[in-house]
Amino acid sequence: MARIAGIPADTRNPLLRLVFRFVRRKLGRDVAPLRGYATSGAVLAGAVALELAMERARRVDPRLAQLAELRVAALVGCRFCLDIGSALLRATGVGEEKLRALNDHATSPVFSPLEKLVLAYADRMTATPVEVRDADVAALRAHLDEAQMVELTAAIAHENLRGRMNHALGYGAEGFSAGAYCVRPAERPATGPPVPDVA
Repeated sequence: MARIAGIPADTRNPLLRLVFRFVRRKLGRDVAPLRGYATSGAVLAGAVALELAMERARRVDPRLAQLAELRVAALVGCRFCLDIGSALLRATGVGEEKLRALNDHATSPVFSPLEKLVLAYADRMTATPVEVRDADVAALRAHLDEAQMVELTAAIAHENLRGRMNHALGYGAEGFSAGAYCVRPAERPATGPPVPDVA
């Protein structure tokens, strides 16, 4: 259940109506996170600009980037991102076997050596604090040029931003993977002290 109501999908604001219409045309429906982001014009503008920029970053194989993003969503536990990410990855031709094995990628035979390196990199980037080592980057650089490395890193960082924000604001699955397998959150211990009650 979303923790903030967000801007109604039928808002009278012409700019927001245009943005909502664009997303509805692209995804086939309204999405709650976008309506939440729209409560702050600056956050919405930044989110839209980053989404558009990342869509144009095509040096790295989009399937690799989306696989890494979905792994981040599983680590963060963002149910919205898992739902839409599973659907988007299926649309690229990635089969259910890989989706089911995602949270066991290190030992699963269904992933290529490069995919395993990418997923391990996503794990290390998503850790707090970040655990990326020179050896991790060197292993990836045997397969990716500098621009591809930057794009992959940006995709993982972007999903960390998006997934953590969506998870914190309580956005859940919206049926993008209805009737199909959806990756589950990864088992990961909670970190940090509990947030104190503020009266």
